[in-house]
Amino acid sequence: MVTIAVDGPSGSGKSSVSKAVAARLGLAYLDTGAMYRAATLWCVRSGVALDDTAAVAAAVRAMPLEMGVDPAAPGVALDGDDVAAAIRTTDVTAVVSQVATNLDVRDELRRRQRAIIADETAGGFSGGHGIVAEGRDITTVVAPDADARVLLVASEEARLRRRSLEVHGVADATSVEATRDQVLRRDRDDSTVSTFHVAADGVVTVDSSELDFEQTVEAVLTVVERAAV
Repeated sequence: MVTIAVDGPSGSGKSSVSKAVAARLGLAYLDTGAMYRAATLWCVRSGVALDDTAAVAAAVRAMPLEMGVDPAAPGVALDGDDVAAAIRTTDVTAVVSQVATNLDVRDELRRRQRAIIADETAGGFSGGHGIVAEGRDITTVVAPDADARVLLVASEEARLRRRSLEVHGVADATSVEATRDQVLRRDRDDSTVSTFHVAADGVVTVDSSELDFEQTVEAVLTVVERAAV
C-alpha cells in the first residue's frame, strides 16, 4: 500500500504525470483540482452567489459529488450527471478561485479527499494498493504523511506553453498570451490559501521545465522508488 502526493502550480504537468504514475503502479488517481471545479459548477447551477461564502460552503457540504479514481478514465459526476467536460470550460475556470479560496469549502473538500485516500489504502479501486493524489496542498495538508511527496514545478514559460497546447491546441504567441491571465491569476489567487511553489520539508522538487512528458514521469517514479527504500 502506497500513498503518493503531488502538488504544483498550473501547467506544471501534475495531472497528466500523476495519472501516468498511477497507471504504471496500479494505483488509484485523485484529481483534487477537479473537485474544486465541480464545487464551482454545482454552486453556479444551484444559483448560489459565489461571493456569499457561507452559502457556497453550505452548498458544497450538500454537494452529491462522485469522483472516479481510475487513472485511465477519472470521471467526475454531480448528482449522477457526468460533468468531466463541463468543469473544464472557460466559464468555470474564470470563477473557480472564488470557491477554491473559501476556507470552509477547502475544509470540506479536504475531508472528502482524505476519505478517498483512506478508502484506497483499505480496498477501493486499487484493491488496497494505494493512490496518487494531486493538487495544491496535498503534500502539506491533505496527506502530509504520504509515502512519497513531490512538488512538480516548471518555468512560467513552460507552464504557459503547455496550458496553451492543452486549451488551444497550439502554443503560438497569441495563444500563450490568451492563457496567461487564466494560469497566473489562478496561481496567485490560490497561493493565498495554500503553498505550492516551494517544497515543504520532506517534499522532493521535480522541475519539468526541460523535461519531456516521459522524462517527467520517470523522475517522479524515481522519487517514489527512493521513498520505498
